[in-house]
Amino acid sequence: MTLMARMRWGTLAVLGCATILYAGDKKDKPAGGKQIDAGSFGVFVKGQRVVTETFSVKQENGISIVKSQLKETGSSSSGQKSDLEMTSSADLVKYEWSDGNGSLVVTPNNDFLLEKITASPTAKTAEQPFLMPSTSAILDNNFFVHREVLAWRYLTTSCQNQGADFRCQKEPGEFGVLVPQDRTSMRVRLELVGREKVKIRGTDRDLLRLNLMGESFSWALWVDDKDQFKLMRVLIADDHTEVVRD
Repeated sequence: MTLMARMRWGTLAVLGCATILYAGDKKDKPAGGKQIDAGSFGVFVKGQRVVTETFSVKQENGISIVKSQLKETGSSSSGQKSDLEMTSSADLVKYEWSDGNGSLVVTPNNDFLLEKITASPTAKTAEQPFLMPSTSAILDNNFFVHREVLAWRYLTTSCQNQGADFRCQKEPGEFGVLVPQDRTSMRVRLELVGREKVKIRGTDRDLLRLNLMGESFSWALWVDDKDQFKLMRVLIADDHTEVVRD
């Protein structure tokens, strides 16, 4: 079974990255672009690196731009690419995906999200509407930076510092999400578990653990609250898959 099949399922002032992405007042945004995060994730299945995801998160004129590229280990193909754009209030502007053959685009259309799919360069474009608001999150297959952005959204809306502690609301945060490659929507939940010691590239790190859950999956995510809540590790135990920031 290929990696793509295995993984197919699955206070504002202190939240540096999340503050910039989800602050509500666009008037205070700088005119120039601002880099929020950039780097790469290594995707390991049973200890073997199978995919590298290279990503960047920027803000330009109040629009957050999340770009990502997946490249399979040992492959000469260009791999998958995605480009997510949304406003500072988390409204989708546009989402694009391609793999060098097929492509898709998702945009808001009144009370719907409209997905346009082109299976090949010569194929006719098909359309599929989803009765979902423009604030629905994009969680496409295999793009872990999308999970980082969702974690920031949860931390911004549901959590705050209380003295030396970082606390979130008792009930998990619930989000409607679209999985464009699967042409499906679902509801997912995020909750803060607490602080844990995690080994990252041989070094013990003190990180915050979040659980990301859906009807048929449960993932563990670790973020670094000392470095703008960046996503550092993901564990998908059922698929023997681990994702680690390089």
